[in-house]
Amino acid sequence: MRRFPPFAAITIFVLARTCMAQELGQFSRPANSKPIITPQKATFEDPILRKAVQWEALHTFNPAAVVRDGKVFLLYRAEDTSGSMKIGMHTSRIGLAESSDGIHFTQGPKPVFYPDRDAEQSREWPGGVEDPRVVESEDGTYILCYTQWNRITYRVGIATSRDLLHWTKHGPAFGLGGKYEGLAYKSAGILTRRAGDRLVAARVSGRYWMYWGEIEVRLATSTDLIHWFPVEGPDGDPLVLLAPRPERFDSALPEVGPPPVLTDKGIVMLYNGKNAKGGRDTNLSAGTYAAGQAIFAADNPAKLLSRSEKPFFQPEMPWERSGQYAAGTTFLEGLVRFREKWFLYYGCADSFVGVALTEH
Repeated sequence: MRRFPPFAAITIFVLARTCMAQELGQFSRPANSKPIITPQKATFEDPILRKAVQWEALHTFNPAAVVRDGKVFLLYRAEDTSGSMKIGMHTSRIGLAESSDGIHFTQGPKPVFYPDRDAEQSREWPGGVEDPRVVESEDGTYILCYTQWNRITYRVGIATSRDLLHWTKHGPAFGLGGKYEGLAYKSAGILTRRAGDRLVAARVSGRYWMYWGEIEVRLATSTDLIHWFPVEGPDGDPLVLLAPRPERFDSALPEVGPPPVLTDKGIVMLYNGKNAKGGRDTNLSAGTYAAGQAIFAADNPAKLLSRSEKPFFQPEMPWERSGQYAAGTTFLEGLVRFREKWFLYYGCADSFVGVALTEH
């Protein structure tokens, strides 16, 4: 496996702050807030089972988001009723929903991305395809990062599309064979920059950058948005940028949220933090997923400048504290700039999709 040298003799700098402004603005739920994507009874002829299944009958959650043709599109994870009643033990597929206002969505009748009789079947069946993040390239191609889950191990998969409907799978982000063949890894967001209402994949020092991982957040680079290579530290292991912090909302783990955004303040990465059972943030229940923010240097994606001490968004509504993850979840995965506001899309208790937005 190709190895990149340490980026500018990387040292992680942390500026301690007791609180930090939300760089994209303060997010709040709409008036009379309720889930915007919910389970439906639509059927789909599964190409592996070769029979009709109710592909989104059980749960709909963890959405990616993109603006296209003046509308917001969500690529959301949907679970059927197969398997056992445990988290991760149903088959997941990805559906597509669209909205003219960013709040009220129409769900498509069939999944647009799913396990198939293809080269990725052994990595995606029977667990499915999970937790998408999507960005747009300069030429208008959509790049999808998603979790391949076969109920044995998991990896980040990469897929591309020109229309959000038809996708080409490119296999695991870190390739097959070599040093990272056996690595279990998930939750990847490619660095973006604003281009009007589009969030376009951004280059820094001539390369694309992808933040990835749960428990520890790390970094990878690419020249083509498809083939990715972990940034390694002096010890030859993937460089760790964020790790769990005792007595904080991310005391059990930090996990990458939506694709990060390059701003005049630096690289803004919204992330998901899980509260531990012991040594936790006592203002949150054990196991709660709440949202934090980390800022990295604009010219050095590995240089951490600041990190929230407290969550800026957390479970409050009944549907964010019930469902199949009763400890409470506001799990961020989708972020768009739309109608002069930021819209943030998140999974609610691994069961529904919610939205929050800024005032401007």
